[in-house]
Amino acid sequence: MNRRIQDYLLITAGVAVSVCGLNLFLVPNKIAAGGISGIATILYHLFCFPLGITIAALNVPLFVLGYRFAGRSFAIRTAYALALYSLLAEVVPVPASQDMFLGCVYGGVLMGAGIGVVVRCGGSTGGTDMAAKMLTSRFKHVGIGAFVFGIDFVVISAAGFVFEPQAALYAIASLYVSSKLIEVITVGLSVSKAFYIISDKNDEIARAIIERLSRGVTAITAKGVYSGAPKQVLLCVLRWHTEGAKLKRIVKSIDEKAFVIVADVKEVMGEGF
Repeated sequence: MNRRIQDYLLITAGVAVSVCGLNLFLVPNKIAAGGISGIATILYHLFCFPLGITIAALNVPLFVLGYRFAGRSFAIRTAYALALYSLLAEVVPVPASQDMFLGCVYGGVLMGAGIGVVVRCGGSTGGTDMAAKMLTSRFKHVGIGAFVFGIDFVVISAAGFVFEPQAALYAIASLYVSSKLIEVITVGLSVSKAFYIISDKNDEIARAIIERLSRGVTAITAKGVYSGAPKQVLLCVLRWHTEGAKLKRIVKSIDEKAFVIVADVKEVMGEGF
């Protein structure tokens, strides 16, 4: 119960921060950085449609249609975030146009930070991800990311046509900033790497890694196709900046002919991470 209350408090804060980024920086500078908020920005400047009502009117049908793609907890938290987002979008004032560059940067940072917190707490602010999930269920050969990109591209292109090309360029930059910040908040700052090590001295290398780096090592049974001989591949995941160079030195000191593959790791959970 305490964790649930904490999550809803964080979702409330995340929505508030995101709405401030939209109303205080993006909307007054006509920066429609994709998604439902981008469409609402365009309609606000063209027809003076209220932001909150527009966001709710566009999000509610998507949420109802996409409800079956979400679990119960996710759906409840998303419904709460959507309702609060639409309400605060009406409450937070939209000032006169300030500076497009500052609006792009600060708007992207606040939007990304707010949405990232909501997503990390198991919710969503709705928008294009719901539409993308529905389209993916119909066109299974196309990924969600492709549909999200396509929808955002259409919205930003429309903003460039309705306002000016410069507004579209700032919208692209703002979308990039917010996307990166969402990734940092949901995934984390630490960059980890997976090391695959093939050597005739695997046992010695594994012991050295455990003793000198205090990291676990997994031995994967494999077979050399050319030689037909059985092999073992060592798998070790560690933090790149602080431990990567040490591991490479350990492997080289034991077997200079060892074959080492370093792969990117998006997220790591478990002991030591």
